[in-house]
Amino acid sequence: MDLLIENARLVTMQEGEQGYLPTPIARVGIRSGKIVAISTKEQGKDSEHTESLLNPAQYGQTIDLQGKLLMPGLVDCHTHLVYAGSRANEFEMRLNGVPYKEIAKQGGGILSTVHATRAATEEQLIELALPRLDGLLASGVTSIEVKSGYGLTLQDEIKMLRAAKALEHERKVKITTTLLAAHALPPEYQDRSDDYIGYVCEEIIPLVAQEKLATSVDVFCESIGFNLAQTERVFRAAAQYGLRVKGHTEQLSNLGGTALTTRYNGLSADHIEYLDEQGVLALSNSSTVATLLPGAFYFLREKQLPPIELLRQHNVPMAIATDINPGTSPFADLTLMMNMACTLFRLTPQEALRGVTQHAAKALGYGDSRGVIEVGFDGDFSIWDIDHPADLSYQVGTKRLISRIVNGEYVSHGGL
Repeated sequence: MDLLIENARLVTMQEGEQGYLPTPIARVGIRSGKIVAISTKEQGKDSEHTESLLNPAQYGQTIDLQGKLLMPGLVDCHTHLVYAGSRANEFEMRLNGVPYKEIAKQGGGILSTVHATRAATEEQLIELALPRLDGLLASGVTSIEVKSGYGLTLQDEIKMLRAAKALEHERKVKITTTLLAAHALPPEYQDRSDDYIGYVCEEIIPLVAQEKLATSVDVFCESIGFNLAQTERVFRAAAQYGLRVKGHTEQLSNLGGTALTTRYNGLSADHIEYLDEQGVLALSNSSTVATLLPGAFYFLREKQLPPIELLRQHNVPMAIATDINPGTSPFADLTLMMNMACTLFRLTPQEALRGVTQHAAKALGYGDSRGVIEVGFDGDFSIWDIDHPADLSYQVGTKRLISRIVNGEYVSHGGL
């Protein structure tokens, strides 16, 4: 799409403090979905080339932002958006003192979501995901990662991935899909976790790669999930079929999953509450992003904080995501996660905003095309009725989003 944006104040999220501070009034030109020119009044007279690129006659649509803030479209780089069933009853049971083991004994826990998701059709999964997706879009999101992981059979994992990809046809949004078949042990493989990992590596990953249903593979590497050897087996299979890897690591204990993820050039290591300095050093010597999931930390009332100061000291990029899922983070608002990251993890508002733009894009493998306002990047933006970007982390629940722009196409959220 071709779009000319006039009278915007840009928050470019390019490197450095200036990337976080709003610019003077600016113009941005988007051609064929890509940013082709940026001009701010403080630059003085534009070059003849820039002026020609910003000629309104060359654009199918021009919008005047009247001084509103133009930011990169927000990126939610870790979600479990597609699933069936509700776990609200378990939430209530826990608060009434029922232990998790008893809840699981009664058919609750992750396997209740597995049963409900298996019973749902692809069309039903799409319909169930749409209200959650709409919540994310209303918080300024233009790119979303969606994981499978509640099917745990070849047929049901593929059904989930197809439903996730179909969401792009229902809403103006970019969806990236991740295979998370190694999420939990299905009941059919009780006490046979190695056999299940073999099934994932030998049957599910090859078909998902062949049908191009996912671009990456994730593993829940944890004492209640899969061990290091099993995780590495999945990572090797992913690499064999040309898929990138990500890790649910160091959420409940320190198994070394993050360091393993970096050895396989992982896109991100997510959760990481129990990550130690050795693991942080592994991240700092790699391109792997540390993804923080404050919603799960909050909902589970965890006490072990991620090693934020160590991550800062070693210049590890920190992304923030909703982790939206039925059991541990039922939150469909990425700006709420920014607030939680600041209040619970003590991130600064600038770190939080980088965590849902520049660094989140990198965590999905799009660091050179999304998450920053820069010539050559995708024309994905969020437009806000706020004075300063810190407001996104400070305030929750008020109407601030004016519109989103995806690939240069304007999507109104009741604004201009």
